Amino acid sequence: MQRGFIPCENDKGLHMQALVVCPEIQARSGTEGETRTRKPVKAGDFESPVSTNSTTPAFGSRRVYRLVRQTQVLCYHRAPMQLSDFDYQLPDELIAQRPADSRTGSRLLQLAGEQLLDRQFPAFPDLLRPGDLLVFNNTRVMPARLYGRKETGGQVEVLVERVLDPQRVLAHVRASKSPRPGTRLCVADQDLEVIGRHEALFELQLAGDGDIHQLMSRNGHMPLPPYIQREDAAFDQERYQTVYAREAGGVAAPTAGLHFDRAMLEALRARGVETAEVTLHVGAGTFQPVRVENLDEHVMHSEWLAVDERVCEQVAATRARGGRVVAVGTTSVRSLESAAASGALRPYAGETRLFIRPGYEFRVVDALLTNFHLPKSTLLMLVSAFAGYERVMAAYRHAVAQRYRFFSYGDAMFLERA
Repeated sequence: MQRGFIPCENDKGLHMQALVVCPEIQARSGTEGETRTRKPVKAGDFESPVSTNSTTPAFGSRRVYRLVRQTQVLCYHRAPMQLSDFDYQLPDELIAQRPADSRTGSRLLQLAGEQLLDRQFPAFPDLLRPGDLLVFNNTRVMPARLYGRKETGGQVEVLVERVLDPQRVLAHVRASKSPRPGTRLCVADQDLEVIGRHEALFELQLAGDGDIHQLMSRNGHMPLPPYIQREDAAFDQERYQTVYAREAGGVAAPTAGLHFDRAMLEALRARGVETAEVTLHVGAGTFQPVRVENLDEHVMHSEWLAVDERVCEQVAATRARGGRVVAVGTTSVRSLESAAASGALRPYAGETRLFIRPGYEFRVVDALLTNFHLPKSTLLMLVSAFAGYERVMAAYRHAVAQRYRFFSYGDAMFLERA
């Protein structure tokens, strides 16, 4: 009689381990007499204490196979997921360097149960129902990248992360040497003085009169993500911005919203789909890689958000009429779930460090429209938590095989909660 832990997955996509006993099965791979078919098994296959046609793998293997043996499940244990679980192979040519010819001119991959359906984005309204609530993030991307010089003449690049007041910002500074407090950085005809440093960010203050928003408006560049390998162009001023952007403060776009034009928004309203707006100012931290294999050790970056009373009322009304809360983008998910951290959705304005990964219990969002995300990113972890790890990773493999376009200017996918 052999005992051991075998990996499996529950209905929420959470990696689990089942402690099993299995007669006459040795704990090494390829034991003579085992009958195997390559079929991954979910935790739901162990619902009864004793299961026929159930499973045991070579213990320690990451794959689970169905064995025609009698296996008794004693208990389940959560198997922690690692950073490497969220890796996938992506050819460089699939990273979209420019937007599609039109906002709605992208493709849409729908996860419908176990099916993967290849659609065009203009079909998105067909996936919604009258009474659904579509939640957008109305942050507006600032022209936050500034180029200048130090007093010594050396070149410097400033990426504004957070505007503290009309004359003070927190920013990333790229220079040959890290600037010290008191250093002045000249951008066009304005000086920015280094006041201090807060971890990776520098506190900068405008010297003399002036307004940081005016400085960015006159001299700033759109802060395109690092995987877009070109300088920003005039068309990025429009296309790296949603048509409903209102609240200035983001340094990255809520990219799922880039697919909407005004005609589609009108078509959605005509179908009886309601809309709501939250604000989450996306920071440059969204592009920072996770640097630890053990996800319990990851420190999530902080972002500012606001969910008001009106949104809470709209969500409650949607629930009452049997509609779904559909988040446009992971930033809308993070906003709503952060505001519901106490258990119920309440108005909230402030910082969030919410790290959503498999095992998280969603409180608000029922369906999600999102772009494709970077390997090993916290956004891919969020999507995997939402729709199930195996389903999402299978969808990504499909998207690569079908030559979908990835990341900010890429295509979209639509998922319902597992």
